Amino acid sequence: MPSSTNARAPRDIITRFTNCRLLRHNSLVRADLWVSSLTGKILDGQDVFYTERRLPDVVVDLGDRILSPGMIDVQLNGAFGINFSDVPEEEGSFPKKLKEVNRQLIATGVTSYLPTMTSQKSEVYHKLLPHLGPSGGARESTDGSESLGAHIEGPFLSPTKNGIHNTEVLISAPNGFSDLVACYGSDNLNNAKMLTAAPEEGVQQAIPEIVSRGIVYSIGHSEATYEQASAAVAAGATMITHLFNAMRPLHHRDPGVFGVLGCTEVTAPRTTPPSSRPTSTSSAISSSTHFRPFFGLIVDGLHLHPTTVKIAWSAHPDGCILVTDAMHLVGLPDGMYTWGSSGRERIVKTGPRLTLEGSEKLAGSAISLVEYGYGDAGEGVGDGGGEGELGGWGGCGFGSV
Repeated sequence: MPSSTNARAPRDIITRFTNCRLLRHNSLVRADLWVSSLTGKILDGQDVFYTERRLPDVVVDLGDRILSPGMIDVQLNGAFGINFSDVPEEEGSFPKKLKEVNRQLIATGVTSYLPTMTSQKSEVYHKLLPHLGPSGGARESTDGSESLGAHIEGPFLSPTKNGIHNTEVLISAPNGFSDLVACYGSDNLNNAKMLTAAPEEGVQQAIPEIVSRGIVYSIGHSEATYEQASAAVAAGATMITHLFNAMRPLHHRDPGVFGVLGCTEVTAPRTTPPSSRPTSTSSAISSSTHFRPFFGLIVDGLHLHPTTVKIAWSAHPDGCILVTDAMHLVGLPDGMYTWGSSGRERIVKTGPRLTLEGSEKLAGSAISLVEYGYGDAGEGVGDGGGEGELGGWGGCGFGSV
């Protein structure tokens, strides 16, 4: 007689977190939090106790610590020695390396992220983008952080605003979207969630096609004037990559890219599909037919002065998305490291600060989002207290995340 194959349904274990502070409406409040192990969702503790007459199975005393939503980093170039833009000697090892990043990254509070590829030759995108798509539903919580899809930063950037991107690989797009397809590969674009490009030659007319594919188009590394940036928003741009860094500076007669945040209204047709639009905590922003773009801020205490951060936050607080733009040296000890496909460039890591060998030129940082909550990092966001900083972490996401 065949044995029964019916598996026992998993038991729903209810955990109650107590003696903690929760983020609610951009403020920290002392309250308990009940969570279901079966769904991972937050429960109404009163309803569970009085209606279902259930007690929590597990009680965790957090000792007055902050219990925050999982953080989303939409610009992360790598971590723990793994660079998302480097093809390893054994190409087959790349997926395994990504899994290792996911397992370690979760300890920093980042539950979702966009693995970011910097400016590369076309063949590099064709090799790596197939591995950088969304993690998808077939995953376990023990897998760690999840990828929401790739953030492609380059190579369609202004050569005068390259930052540390290699100018030798930067290209323009005189033929519009077809040049982007030739560079990345049409199928590989299915794995992209965000694309940063300067809205100059050729890219401007490609924006509607980019966003029609469910990809967030972000203005960045650009010499764009205020008029060009406004035209990009009208065409479907909904994001600005690391505001202030690697772009035309604010001028009183030409506010440049930053200027679009100062507009009370930006006339922009809704060319961006809902799934590719960032989601704000403000219903007024998300439901408006006229909107300003979201913007990334690197608030690591290195890239921006705190007053600069305050200016951006004050201009459009609902649009602020804190990003790290961190390099692959996150989690590694201080020292000298090679960088780039040639292995000739060298970076000096001193704490979170990264500089090019033999100079003080900033080459990025090696910091996690959770570190924005203490020290000099995070200064200038919100009202200067923990509430504003935490609001910046959990308040913005992508799609249904």
